[in-house]
This record gives sequence, structure tokens and C-alpha cells, in this order.
Amino acid sequence: MKIFSFKPSARRVVSVITSAVILSGVLTVLPVQAEEKRPAPGAEDEKNKIRITADTLTTESKAQFAEFSGNVKAVQGATVIIADRLRIFYKQDAQKKSAPRAEGAAIEKLVASGNVKITFDDKVAVAQKAVYHTEKRVLVLSGPNSKVTSGKDSISGEIITYYRADERIKVESGPNKRVEAVFSSGGVGLK
Repeated sequence: MKIFSFKPSARRVVSVITSAVILSGVLTVLPVQAEEKRPAPGAEDEKNKIRITADTLTTESKAQFAEFSGNVKAVQGATVIIADRLRIFYKQDAQKKSAPRAEGAAIEKLVASGNVKITFDDKVAVAQKAVYHTEKRVLVLSGPNSKVTSGKDSISGEIITYYRADERIKVESGPNKRVEAVFSSGGVGLK
């Protein structure tokens, strides 16, 4: 079992060549807000880059994951993930049992845990844990104070499942917290 650990003395951008293959697949995973104007040459590449800062990076080839921990911040375009930990699980080539392929399909899922805050599109999601399944394009937020806010509107519950493909949301209550939704009525309301 190979375990590589990188622990900088100060918080800085993690630039480890061995994890470049893993991270290149993340580029197609996180949602990127489209721009109406055509970007300048080279601007598209800059928008698709993901930058992750953390206190520690650990990779394990047999378990096929990379884990960033300690004050994690991942940024791609207008999408920002903040968490205590971010684990990136990737697929192995079944035929060759080799390292992950450098394309979006190589990433199986992303798992953020501990004080998770995700900003994307016009939404802010907070939870204790967030799991994003790349092939299904499903984001699952869990924890007693999970909440998604968009403008003045919000939904909260113990488990929030966001189906990105059809923009459908399912909110489930837990033993101590019921589902709650707050919508601004624009003056119309239930009257």
C-alpha cells in the first residue's frame, strides 16, 4: 500500500504532480457557470482550472482516492467548495488495472465533510456532509442542519438530494428535524 502525504507548514495551494491526473478529471465534475460573452483566448482554460488549498493532501493508489484535509477550499469558475475534508474517489481501468484516466469519467465521486459550504449557480448549500456522484450528477447533502438557499428562498432538512440533470430536489426529515421550506411570495402569498 502506497500512501503519500504532503503537509506544508503554512496554508498554500497544493500543487502535487502525482495528483494532477486525478484532479484533471474533477474539471468536468463541478458545475461551471456559463458566460454569455465569448471568452478571450486562454480564458476558457483558466475558467476550467480547479484550485484546491488545504493543510494536507494524502493519496492512496490501492484505495483510489485523494484526500485534502484542513481548511479545504476548492474553486472552479464560480463554484466554491469549503469543507474540513474533501475526498476524491476515482475509477480504475478495469482492463489494465492502471492509474485513473485523465478524463471526467475517471472520477467516481467527491465527498466533502465537516462544515461543508458549496456555492454554485445562484445557490448556497450547507451541510455536515456532501457527496457528489459524477455519472448520475446527483448531489446528496446530509446532517441535521442541511440547507440550500437561493436568494430569499430556502429549503432545509436532514437529507437533501439534488438531481442536477433535471434540477429536481428531494428533502427528507430526520428524527429531530422536520423539512422546512421558506419561499418569498412577492406579495401574493396564501391570502
